[in-house]
Amino acid sequence: MAKRIIISIGIVLASGLLFVNLYTSIVDVTSWGGDVPRSAQVAGEYFKNVNPGHFFRIFSPMNQLVGLLLLIVCWKLGKQARWLCAGALLAALVAESLTFMYFYPRNEIILGQGQDAAAVAQAVKEWAAMNWVRSGLVLVEVLLYFKVQGLIFRQAPKA
Repeated sequence: MAKRIIISIGIVLASGLLFVNLYTSIVDVTSWGGDVPRSAQVAGEYFKNVNPGHFFRIFSPMNQLVGLLLLIVCWKLGKQARWLCAGALLAALVAESLTFMYFYPRNEIILGQGQDAAAVAQAVKEWAAMNWVRSGLVLVEVLLYFKVQGLIFRQAPKA
């Protein structure tokens, strides 16, 4: 029963992160680059008190923790389950490392004040392209979780 609950939580968390990420690609980044540098300045002002990072700082670590927990509780399901769980966890960790190494520096350029318009436009373009890669990683995580869920639900119920 614990495996079923944990995999369900994992699917919900990863799917939620995926859809918020997609929203950011479709809506936010389009707005940031709409009329550079003014659009980026407006976004910087809008995000002055709270920004999407606040959401991701809560739910991304939760997602990774559930991924690790799932790897532990599914260990005895066999080699396939271990590889699927490890792959999902790896996808989550790589997506998170991209956030710190790639996106945060560009956030400073895009949302910071007094930036060069050409630098902001380039950062928005790079941010937009790479966010689809990050979304792809999270999609891989979701799909791997569904495979794990199939293994869990095929497991014989304990009497």
